[in-house]
Amino acid sequence: MNRLEVLAPDGVPEVRDGDDVAALLLAALEREQVALLDGDVVVVTSKVVSKAEGRVRRGERDEALAAETVRVVARRGPTTIVRTRHGLTMAAAGIDASNVELGSIVLLPEDPDASARALRAALQERTGRTVGVVVTDTAGRAWREGQTDLAVGAAGLLVAEDYAGRTDPHGNPLAVTAPAVADEIAGAAELAQGKLAGRPFAVVRGRADLVLPPGEAGPGAVALVRAEGGDLFGYGAREAVVRALAGDPADRTPFGAAADPQELAAALAAVSDAEVHPDGDDLVVTGADPAVLAALAYAHGWTTRAGDSAVAARLTPVGP
Repeated sequence: MNRLEVLAPDGVPEVRDGDDVAALLLAALEREQVALLDGDVVVVTSKVVSKAEGRVRRGERDEALAAETVRVVARRGPTTIVRTRHGLTMAAAGIDASNVELGSIVLLPEDPDASARALRAALQERTGRTVGVVVTDTAGRAWREGQTDLAVGAAGLLVAEDYAGRTDPHGNPLAVTAPAVADEIAGAAELAQGKLAGRPFAVVRGRADLVLPPGEAGPGAVALVRAEGGDLFGYGAREAVVRALAGDPADRTPFGAAADPQELAAALAAVSDAEVHPDGDDLVVTGADPAVLAALAYAHGWTTRAGDSAVAARLTPVGP
């Protein structure tokens, strides 16, 4: 029988700039008469880390958004989804105005993985215990209502289990199965912490197999971030259409690798009566509207050249 425990201590005071997060955690556990054990995973909300690291600002979220944004993914009314400097795709870059003084906002930690490493080292020094650390934040999901906590920082922990190459009990190969266990730990911890109960810490006990030996920090939560161009949904639906129609043909990174020529030919056939003929690695297209052709080519990681007219155009794959 497997058993997983989540312990979330009460009584943590308001965290201020310069506070010792490790000391606050250990004091909270001591009040509950709980001691850390080797193999525990310590979970801490990013808000506590940010407050201790001086990432609280006066002002509104919109005022700080630009500095925390690499690019805008989508906008819908007052909601802006962005890709942050950390590589995370989040509403308002993870900037939060809850559980903080009125008129203030909290930014994400500057480097959540570094914050996790520092906390792990401090706990190792003070307790002699080897633990993993996860720094969490709350995010929505593209295809699901509601939000859940995920790992934005991690140290001393395998953040994903790799089942590729294994087989299930029926003998079926597992090709791409890789549970994001750091995110699962974050979600489990949030169930015990709650949002309004003043429990920013949790200890998850029962997955010591994921905790790395002393001196091994592991890949960090950054390993769970898809590289730019590796996300099949790097833009909102409207934004992707606009980008395909008016984007820079030299910049296709968000669309990933160039699509297979048969895929591009099928897309052309679905929207026009154009004729498509392969010519080496290229496609020669006749009878296509130039605007439609350019948009479809761009969206598939290809570019048009040698004609760019309704009479004839040559499509060349240029994606990364």
